[in-house]
Amino acid sequence: MIEGVTNADAIPVLERLMQFAGARHRLIVHNVANLDTPDFRPADVSVEDFQANLAEAVDERRARNGYGAGPLEIESTDDVEFTERGLELHPTPVGDNLLFHDRNDRDPERLMQDMVENFMTFRMAADFVKNRFNLINTAIRERVS
Repeated sequence: MIEGVTNADAIPVLERLMQFAGARHRLIVHNVANLDTPDFRPADVSVEDFQANLAEAVDERRARNGYGAGPLEIESTDDVEFTERGLELHPTPVGDNLLFHDRNDRDPERLMQDMVENFMTFRMAADFVKNRFNLINTAIRERVS
């Protein structure tokens, strides 16, 4: 019974989006922490590939089960490996290969922009999940407050 509630609507999609944004945030923070580390090359994963993969999984879910129903079956890619309860990122080095004197390929402006965009994605997904569970809670209590 509870599984039908927690895997309905957009909740599984938002859950995967929050997992991705959380894991990517840890990766971005690691890149920021190593801005001054000699020979450090920042790494990242493709957000566009993740979004396309997620959109494909949503379309397949709709075709298989109708609108907003059933489990979300998403395929792993080179960058993102999906597990039953989470995901694991496999980042690759990024940058313009403009190495500094310490052979570090840093771009603090890009890192800060990535961090803010990633945070906004996580925050938006968390707000939507909160709203969905508030709606479920209201239905369970059978009253509107």
